[in-house]
Amino acid sequence: MGRSMSRKAFLASACLCIVVAGAAVASRPAAKPVRPPQRIVSLNLCADQLVMALADRGQIAGLTRNAADKEMSAEAAQARGLPMLTNSAEQILAIRPDLVAGVPARRRSVMLGGIKGQGYRTLDLQSADRLADIYVSIRTTALAVGHADRGEAMVARMQKELAGLPRPGRGRVAAYYQRRGYMTGTGTLIDDLMQRMGLVNLAAKLGKPPLAQVSLEEMVAARPDFLIMESATDRVTDQGSEMLHHPALRGIPRISIPQAWTVCGTQAYTLAARSMARQIIQWDSTHR
Repeated sequence: MGRSMSRKAFLASACLCIVVAGAAVASRPAAKPVRPPQRIVSLNLCADQLVMALADRGQIAGLTRNAADKEMSAEAAQARGLPMLTNSAEQILAIRPDLVAGVPARRRSVMLGGIKGQGYRTLDLQSADRLADIYVSIRTTALAVGHADRGEAMVARMQKELAGLPRPGRGRVAAYYQRRGYMTGTGTLIDDLMQRMGLVNLAAKLGKPPLAQVSLEEMVAARPDFLIMESATDRVTDQGSEMLHHPALRGIPRISIPQAWTVCGTQAYTLAARSMARQIIQWDSTHR
């Protein structure tokens, strides 16, 4: 999972936790809220995207600044013109939100100091590491913002788009390799995408944790069939991306995916899946 799918990205997307005090919306709520919220505040990149995709623009009272970052948010274009938060408890209190969705773990103490005990309704979303988790998050968010029908329609579209998707991996090995040699392991959204493609995650073969640094030498020795990389690293932009273009890796086919599609569990999952399948099929067709 992902923010450059490096450590920053992993920490940003690994937890969609609610630490703001109040009555949380269960992950599978049983009843529709009496009145749709009119002042929704999102304090998490992943919650930002779900709220933008499912709520009316007029319902949104605040998003994180990452919501407008096109390298991190699949809904960045939709964030234009929407109010951005400064991670200030005072700012949130002034908004008087009727729904608070998400809060980054690193801001826990800051936010709790100013908001705890205010009784705001909160949206509690679990980390989405599988497609099934994404469906739960979509339905939960849609219900919380008062548009359950939109959530069902979105899930139905995703299911339709994924239903006929091929599995061109055919058991070949792939590694999601990132800046500074970080590799994404099993139990992650990237791993779920690999399995859907019929690929084997190199991290599983090497017994690596969900996020681990793998040296250039170790990667060359493992020699995966594909390297999956963030599209932002398609060219050298800094020292972190330079190693990904080392001559020793040039012979390994690349699959390029925008990290904004995989940082969070959203409807962008289908974009990533379709792009991966297309690139594998295209490579196979030119190397028969």
